[in-house]
Amino acid sequence: MMRKVPSLVDLCVRVAVDNVRYIGNVGETENHLLERILPHCTLDQLKHIEDSTENRDLSPITDKLWKEFYKRQFGDDSINILVERMRQKKVMYKWKQLYEAKLKEREKATQESCDRLRKRYLEVNAKKQSRQVQLCTKVPSSSAKRSYSGGVVANNIYNTKSGLMKKAKIEFINSREVKNIAAMKNKAVQRSHSVSSPVKRVTSSGPSGLPSSSSSSSKLTKPIQRRF
Repeated sequence: MMRKVPSLVDLCVRVAVDNVRYIGNVGETENHLLERILPHCTLDQLKHIEDSTENRDLSPITDKLWKEFYKRQFGDDSINILVERMRQKKVMYKWKQLYEAKLKEREKATQESCDRLRKRYLEVNAKKQSRQVQLCTKVPSSSAKRSYSGGVVANNIYNTKSGLMKKAKIEFINSREVKNIAAMKNKAVQRSHSVSSPVKRVTSSGPSGLPSSSSSSSKLTKPIQRRF
């Protein structure tokens, strides 16, 4: 069986379809040729051809193509709702216009949703930061420092950053154990001073008030010299 030889028009249409991404202004191209070429366009390619074509309305050819794009993007239910509304209001719109309007509506809803989420995030973050504990790094003047009983000076209290640590140190300094330890230290110091005081040496004397014979004899005794 012999294959039919394609006509020159068929060859031209095939070449146009293969290079449809390069088509812009279609000028005065006949409608029956465009009906064979334009269905092979993507959405962006079809929009580019319509925007590039001057002084010509391509909607009689492209309207059904835009309806198909609308169906793919938004579903059959959305199409049925639009058709019913146009029937009730007795108006007709081009599907390209309906597609662009629906796309803007969806983009607006998406942007509003993002704005709400961003606002909610900022509110939660601000609330979280307000609940964080802030440390006080200010050191009070030296005149504010006080001494406590037992001779223990709280020099180190005001250098701490935490109020809880300050309170614990103050309670420790005022505790009974610390006071007892300080009192014991004071007593130990007093004892050490009393033990180390000088004691006078008493020498024995005879009945007449003179030194004893042993002491006098020891002073009079001369060392024996050895003769050789």
